[in-house]
Amino acid sequence: MLDLKFVISNLELVKDKTIKRGYTDIDFEELKNLDKERRETIQKVEELKKERNEKSREIGKLKKEKKDTSHIENRVKEIKEEIEVLDNKVKEIQEKINFILLRIPNLIDDSVPIGEDESGNVLYKEWGNKREFDFTPKPHWDIAEQLDIVDFERGVKLAKSRFSLYKGVGAKLERALINFMLDVQGKNGYVEVLPPFLVNEKTMTGTGQLPKFEEELFKCERDNLYLIPTAEVPVTNIYADEILNEDDLPIYMTAYTPCFRREAGSHGKDVRGLIRQHQFNKVELVKIVKPEDSDNELEKLLLDAEKILQLLEIPYRVMTLCSGDIGFSAAKTYDIEVWLPGLGTYKEISSCSNFKDFQSRRANIKFRRKDTKKTEYPHTLNGSGLAVGRTFLAILENYQQEDGSVVVPEVLREYMGGIEIIKPEK
Repeated sequence: MLDLKFVISNLELVKDKTIKRGYTDIDFEELKNLDKERRETIQKVEELKKERNEKSREIGKLKKEKKDTSHIENRVKEIKEEIEVLDNKVKEIQEKINFILLRIPNLIDDSVPIGEDESGNVLYKEWGNKREFDFTPKPHWDIAEQLDIVDFERGVKLAKSRFSLYKGVGAKLERALINFMLDVQGKNGYVEVLPPFLVNEKTMTGTGQLPKFEEELFKCERDNLYLIPTAEVPVTNIYADEILNEDDLPIYMTAYTPCFRREAGSHGKDVRGLIRQHQFNKVELVKIVKPEDSDNELEKLLLDAEKILQLLEIPYRVMTLCSGDIGFSAAKTYDIEVWLPGLGTYKEISSCSNFKDFQSRRANIKFRRKDTKKTEYPHTLNGSGLAVGRTFLAILENYQQEDGSVVVPEVLREYMGGIEIIKPEK
């Protein structure tokens, strides 16, 4: 959430950056008028409180002189009622202000390229060489079905479309990837946590999923809890409504969780295979850092996420997202896109973002400076390290053999009980 005072003081800048992100439905004029009304109402309350205090002193003085104070006491009672009415009015105005503020996206960093959609994203760097096949590489769903390691039909039977059943070596490979990723990020300095997979409305609001993206979420209506769309949500909110010490920062955390997304609005996109699922596994990286460090911390976060693909020896590229493609809460985002030879394209496997103080304001996470003792909002960052299902399918497509088998990347073999190659059932 943006600071109201900053928005009002920099209205044209905020409007311009919001429009560049494709948000044209924010009523900034109403926000300005509401802020003016709020300040005027608060001023009236202060004036009434001043009058009440003066009358109270006058009552005390008159009572000492044994004089009648009933008419003044009646006025004090009237003032009390007026203050109560105006306090309620301030509360109502603030709710209207918050309604608008919660729907204003974060301001894009000045280094973010301007563009309308993903076509405006800019290549940041590339890594690895694409494998040259002497046969036509297959898409991962054909490989998985031939190896009998993912059952797409029974996943649908158990739930609905876009749910899958991993089985046998497939389940083992998925679990191996989770453990491998957590181990790598632990060595990179991240503390592993295992958060709840269901969270409340306040937690979803803290990271920016609510109120704007409610239709994307799975909700347990009876308990008023939401299934998490990413571990970013509970992990970032661990320190909500707390004041950290400056020496506590930076905080690095990693977590494995399943993720649940309704994928509303994605009908017809990536309908086959494992690319766009309602339930998928992910290892998340979350940072809470001092504001002056966050730009550098984003670059380090990106390297930590890249390290997984480098160890797996799978080629990828990194894109800087443009203003029209960047997420609601992010100020700057790098997408890591893995090469999939079976599909002949790149697909996003991690988004690494700097949210600056956007999420910490919403979640009310603060830290206290050692020297000044003043409290500030830290900057939050997060990135996938990585999306496990997409890493799974990237291995199938990049390590496939002509006979239908798949070579297990060397760094995963100890996690797979020594399995070096996944072969079709005879």
